Amino acid sequence: MTAAVQMLYGKDKISLGVGPWTEEGFYQDFDFGKVDFKETDLKKIEKKMRWIINKDFPIKKQVVSKEEALALHKGDRYKEELIEEISKNGEEISVYYIGENLENAISSQLCEGPHIEKTGQLKAFKLTKIAGAYWRGDENNPMLTRIYGVAFEDEEELKKYQEKIEEAKKRDHRKLGKELGLFTFSDLIGAGLPLFTPKGTLMRDLITNKIWGLQKELGWKRVTIPHITKKELYETSGHWEKFKDDLFKVKGKGDTQFVMKPMNCPHHTQIYASEPRSYKDLPMRFAENGVVYRDEQAGELLGLARVRAITQDDGHAFCAEDQIEEEIRNIVSIIKSFYTSLGMYKDGEFWVSLSVSDPKHPEKYMIEEDGLFIKAEETLERIAKEENLPYKRIEGEAAFYGPKLDFQFKDALGREWQLGTVQLDFSMPKRFNLEYTDKDGKKKRPIMIHRAIAGSLERFMAVMIEHFAGHFPVWLAPEQLRIIPIANEYNEYAQSALKEMQNADIRVYFDNSTDSLGKKIRKAKTEKIPYIAVIGEDEQKTNSLKIEASKNTDIKSGVYGIDEFIQKLQSEISA
Repeated sequence: MTAAVQMLYGKDKISLGVGPWTEEGFYQDFDFGKVDFKETDLKKIEKKMRWIINKDFPIKKQVVSKEEALALHKGDRYKEELIEEISKNGEEISVYYIGENLENAISSQLCEGPHIEKTGQLKAFKLTKIAGAYWRGDENNPMLTRIYGVAFEDEEELKKYQEKIEEAKKRDHRKLGKELGLFTFSDLIGAGLPLFTPKGTLMRDLITNKIWGLQKELGWKRVTIPHITKKELYETSGHWEKFKDDLFKVKGKGDTQFVMKPMNCPHHTQIYASEPRSYKDLPMRFAENGVVYRDEQAGELLGLARVRAITQDDGHAFCAEDQIEEEIRNIVSIIKSFYTSLGMYKDGEFWVSLSVSDPKHPEKYMIEEDGLFIKAEETLERIAKEENLPYKRIEGEAAFYGPKLDFQFKDALGREWQLGTVQLDFSMPKRFNLEYTDKDGKKKRPIMIHRAIAGSLERFMAVMIEHFAGHFPVWLAPEQLRIIPIANEYNEYAQSALKEMQNADIRVYFDNSTDSLGKKIRKAKTEKIPYIAVIGEDEQKTNSLKIEASKNTDIKSGVYGIDEFIQKLQSEISA
């Protein structure tokens, strides 16, 4: 791709940023200077790439000196900067080139590799899109043009990929969220700050109520904390050093520096620390759907998937060492129940990352002489085995404060999302000097367990909208049934059916608008209402409903008595 761009626009006119492979394909950043580059130019680049492939040029590697590398990339400020860094670190400087020798190569580039041996080995590829990207992700640096692409073993794999991409476009939560009337954004309020409609808010409540119903039985208690805090809280927790550039600062009348909270856990430690604690008080379990705020760059915002106001399905338990196992098992049971209700807790549809420390670099973690960190890793692995979790032990992925279980779920398109998580924390109790008095009268430090079932509620909703393509399970649908009479003369019967449904706690809407019957039905289908009840003379005479069922429903289309349909629908919801 880079060779094609250089041949088309001139090596001396184009500067090159970075160009790695990613989980989604590959990309290369270009500084086109004064060249007016557009997305429509991708076809021209693809054509030149095919020419290069057909020529079956060799691709070779050559290790060069710093001086040779700088000469090869003379005038390219980005490569010059990278060469200086590589040289300073004492690393080998290598270039890959297309052609028989470096001097006459049609393209050469600073690169670590590896690459294929010949251009003819490329079989199927597609350039997918362009985007803007700051050099090194810093908005103070120049904006480069990033060209994305994908490559596959053969055309059949490429075709499958393109079909998946088309399906993903149909499922895009930004598109469906608008069609379903779930959320909106306003320029007057700002990017990354979603506004949830009554339907969207109801869906959020259904998710959080479901989780709360599962966890309250296990002793979790709701807490509420403010949206701002003094910066000293995060200096103590250690978050200030890591996140200070991502925080919204708040200035009041005095000199105190406040910030919008980027996470809830430090606040929860202060509820624990508000009075002396005994071993009899443990475990203490605090749960909250708290909104946190992070000053994300505008270019990284993406619908609900990446926002500045994040509602966290947050929970923190404070427990003794001998209570860790039971607490973890209980949280795993909540995750299992919740994702089972979404049809996602299935063999082959999820896996669990057992994230543990890197034994070669213990200095990166809070591993102390008591050996509790390592014992906690062993406990998590034993639980994963006994609960038959499809886990993989991933060394080096533990947080510095402790090991964790991260639940990775696949959506309908096969994409993986890290959603539920259980994390052990030995750091924050120490930083905040949290204590409890044990039965022997000695002061001990509790272990803190962070847990999230859905994670970010906004991101979770984006995943659910795309996973179900808007056809939500009936329990999660903001509207479960829409009643549509074929003429005004059946409105009275429709109203009586509406009241019976409402009395049965079914979320139902009666469409008595002046639109035509066809338009009403099309609208209901566009909004992906699980069940549509069309009412006419026959239904009125027989006290029945003519039901048209959508996707992801248990009840088939057909005619049902009102009481019969209510019973079936209630069974589906409770199941």
